[in-house]
Amino acid sequence: MRLSLALLLLPTPALAQDFALRDSDTRFGRAELEAELAGRTLTFFDDGESRFSPGGAYSYTYGPVNGGGTQFGTFTVLPEGIVCILYRNGMDRCDMYVRSNGRLVVLTEEGERFPVRPEVAE
Repeated sequence: MRLSLALLLLPTPALAQDFALRDSDTRFGRAELEAELAGRTLTFFDDGESRFSPGGAYSYTYGPVNGGGTQFGTFTVLPEGIVCILYRNGMDRCDMYVRSNGRLVVLTEEGERFPVRPEVAE
């Protein structure tokens, strides 16, 4: 219930934003993205890591170049491939996740693109 209430308080312009989509971007549906992220840790090229835990727990650990440290919060997957995160410190953000040229990419409201590093098979 707390997360649902918190989502109502998130700014809605993020949902209407076009997130600077490119022709090569393929959007996710809600169920497809939930399955893509379930229990997964995404590593970015700056060594930052987004961890999507079962039950909606979220953490982001900054790469060493960005000082390390971890921020904790909760996440919710919305329609159109948008993920909203409410951090424990009160900050929030909504990003769109797309597949582009075979790679998962995070698009921010500010127009930034953060490709996810490919996973290495063990």
